[in-house]
Amino acid sequence: MRDYDNPTISVVIPTLNEARNLELVLPELPADAEIVIVDGHSSDDTVATARRLRPDAVLVRQTRKGKGNALVCGFEAATGDIIVMFDADYSADPAEIPAFVDALKNGADFAKGSRCRPGGGSEDLTIIRGLGNRGLNLLSNVMLRSHYTDLCYGYNAFWADILPALRLPHTTEARPGRDSRVWGDGFEIETLLTCRVVGAGLDVTEVPSVERPRRHGLSNLNAVSDGLRVLRTIVTEKLGRTDSQPVSDGTARHAETMRLSA
Repeated sequence: MRDYDNPTISVVIPTLNEARNLELVLPELPADAEIVIVDGHSSDDTVATARRLRPDAVLVRQTRKGKGNALVCGFEAATGDIIVMFDADYSADPAEIPAFVDALKNGADFAKGSRCRPGGGSEDLTIIRGLGNRGLNLLSNVMLRSHYTDLCYGYNAFWADILPALRLPHTTEARPGRDSRVWGDGFEIETLLTCRVVGAGLDVTEVPSVERPRRHGLSNLNAVSDGLRVLRTIVTEKLGRTDSQPVSDGTARHAETMRLSA
């Protein structure tokens, strides 16, 4: 049963060398939320910074490479009724979290952030990225019969109990010296999620959101190659050709998987 009155909230944050950005992000996050930081073997002080600023945070080491794998590892470690997907680069505004939670409390299964809704916007969207996003958005809506206004935006929240319906990639640890990445391990995860939400017939509410510019460091996003991955994701999901194994349900979702020792 969902607790619509007082749901617990987990904020899942993938990190890779984001120590300087965490200095800005973590103090702004809700004090009563569970913070799940999934680190991709950072070479800077990301983990130490997280421990110093949020000693209560759950720290997890992702099992393979890519943002998708990091997010799914975080979903498995999260214990909240509601899971918020949150970028570490300062582009997402923590002040918007209540709006996502309200959308879920009002009946949505999945709250989809949108920079294109009235009240939303972006301070970081280039012309090329904007045009690509519009084209992919139109294609996905035609192919999937959806009504998204901002397919590629990664600021989202959802009830944790929908995870089994999303059939997300397994989190088996990569073997040493081998590239064991699976479909959904990369930036395509956000498109994969939104496609599968539609496929599962879940209720979606879009939430206006303003994307802030990354404060420190360089983005790992490549407009061309990652745009092609998004295109492939839309086509693959439409045709149903996926090879992902489902995430474990129940108590296994909170397993002590790859927790970082103090």
